[in-house]
Amino acid sequence: MRTYLNFIVFFFALISNSQTSFNSENFTVSKADLETNTFKKDSTASAIILKEYGESYIDKNTFDLVFYKKVKLKILNRNGFGNANISIYLYNNDFKEEKVKDIIATTYNSENGKISKVKLEKNQIFEERHNENYTIVKFAMPNIKEGSVISYSYTTTSPFIYKYMPWRFQSEIPKLYSEYKTSIPANYEYNIKLVGDLKLAVKDVTLKKRCITVSNGGTADCTLSRYVIKDIPAFIEEDYMTTKDNYLSRIEYELKVFNGFDGTIDNITKTWKTTDKELKYDPNIGRQLKKGAIVKNLLNNEINAIKNPLDKAKAIYTFVQDSYTWNEEYNIFKDISLKKLIKTGSGNVSEINFLLYNLLKENGYDVTPVLCSTRSNGFPTKIYPVISDFNYVIIQIIIENKTYQLDATNSYLSFGQIPFRALNKYGRFLDLKNGSRWVDIKPLAISSKRYKVELSLNNDNTISGISEYKATGYHSLDLKYNYFKNQEEYKKEQALNENIIDHEIKVDTKNSNDIEEKITLEIPIETIGSDLYVNPFLTTFFDQNPFKLQERSYPIDFGFPDSYVYYYKLNYDSSTYKVEDIPKSIIYKLPNNTGTLALNTNSNKDNISIFLKFNFTEAIYNSNYYPYLKEYFNKIIEIQKNSLIVLKKK
Repeated sequence: MRTYLNFIVFFFALISNSQTSFNSENFTVSKADLETNTFKKDSTASAIILKEYGESYIDKNTFDLVFYKKVKLKILNRNGFGNANISIYLYNNDFKEEKVKDIIATTYNSENGKISKVKLEKNQIFEERHNENYTIVKFAMPNIKEGSVISYSYTTTSPFIYKYMPWRFQSEIPKLYSEYKTSIPANYEYNIKLVGDLKLAVKDVTLKKRCITVSNGGTADCTLSRYVIKDIPAFIEEDYMTTKDNYLSRIEYELKVFNGFDGTIDNITKTWKTTDKELKYDPNIGRQLKKGAIVKNLLNNEINAIKNPLDKAKAIYTFVQDSYTWNEEYNIFKDISLKKLIKTGSGNVSEINFLLYNLLKENGYDVTPVLCSTRSNGFPTKIYPVISDFNYVIIQIIIENKTYQLDATNSYLSFGQIPFRALNKYGRFLDLKNGSRWVDIKPLAISSKRYKVELSLNNDNTISGISEYKATGYHSLDLKYNYFKNQEEYKKEQALNENIIDHEIKVDTKNSNDIEEKITLEIPIETIGSDLYVNPFLTTFFDQNPFKLQERSYPIDFGFPDSYVYYYKLNYDSSTYKVEDIPKSIIYKLPNNTGTLALNTNSNKDNISIFLKFNFTEAIYNSNYYPYLKEYFNKIIEIQKNSLIVLKKK
């Protein structure tokens, strides 16, 4: 009897489980696929890919690249309806074009306990011109409802074999199963790059003999590869990251060498040695680094007379910042002309920074350009040269054995500071004489925000005194910009604050590394009966926690290390008031001493002092730090919001 009962329990559990589990084993739409409308692993998901399959191979007759894709996708709620709109991008140039065929798509729904299906008709498929190089084939799945399952497949053919079809395992919605198969003939040698942190569940590589035969009797073996990743989380963008293309798990291909059946060898991807040689004689790169004659008479006698090497370099840097305006264009390899820049006073990134390079070079400095990529453009490929990966250029200079990285496109940047957009880990040091190499791109110093507040409690239930603020490095940029943009307007805006009695700004120049602000103020305080409630934090460093995900699979990239300090002192008359409550001191540390949060509070006879300090010693934290950083920010915000000083009138 016990065995029988156990079997019954197991049987009903099996039925229950089958009714709440998705089918990711095949493309058959099951009843459970339609009736299950939640995804426990991600309650925020509006849609989920149950299974997707891709296959790429080179056709043995046409030698076109053939790509086949099939997808089964579940719509969980109305927010997921957008996933039922499918777009296929087809590339073309003046001579060739990609094509799509065999589009098959069906929408499945559960109606009265039965599975209904509606197929996509040919007249529901549309084509539109996206730009001169891309056409988009679009279709919207019919009869979409909450709970629908859609299935679609198509085949594309491409004559552009230099870039084998990539495969994205990860997207903005979760996936249960993603598989990609490839067949690559041995005479096509590709650089294969696996991006992202997700681990492959399957990676099988086998060899198929004589998969391709040509008319002259030539043959080639094929490498067959199969890649699978399961239970793929949705990629959700959050603060403190570079472009998502740096982290989305995927496979990419770049043709390196083509070995013809006639014995010819075509090296498609070059080495850095070859690339350096080409850049050396490139009219927009190498030749622009030899413009000493053009810049010879640009500097005034005052700058030329400076003897100290660092002071003179700073003066040259400031001259370029103040004399020439960036036109906000990045095209660093196109139509570069220092003559045009000098004549018009406006130019792109390369023109301004190459002018800076030539001025420094002409004055005897050890200076070299660095090709790099902005944070929004993604990391440059390190495996082999891909010049199109770069969209920015900065200058590196060595003065008295100290290295500085410079960018003169922004007049508010201090010497040795490059714009935040260019803080993207590494760049290519363009030594065209001895060979280029990779170098780190990182801030010269820690940026900081520091407040010092000293106030006194008055008899009329107000507190008054001085608040001093100092910002350095990247934290100073916004304040400097707002102040120098229109100083009178800035002062007027401060005067509108009824708590501010006087306001002062201390800063030497627009490109100073720091700026100081001093405010004289008077603030009313909250009273309840004989109790006075004082909020010691006149300002907050962070209003809310930027980290809200359950987990994060990509790094936390702040761009630069920084520190925050807030010191508060409240003077009071101990004969009139007594201290009822003050915040408690705490300390919290990030793993490996990569950050420390400390709140120290102290009550003396006539004053109360509060000292808050926290820092981030790293510019970039890997994803393992995410839960610790999340808690770190929780504690910072809790301190700022819930710290109160309570005084009672005697």
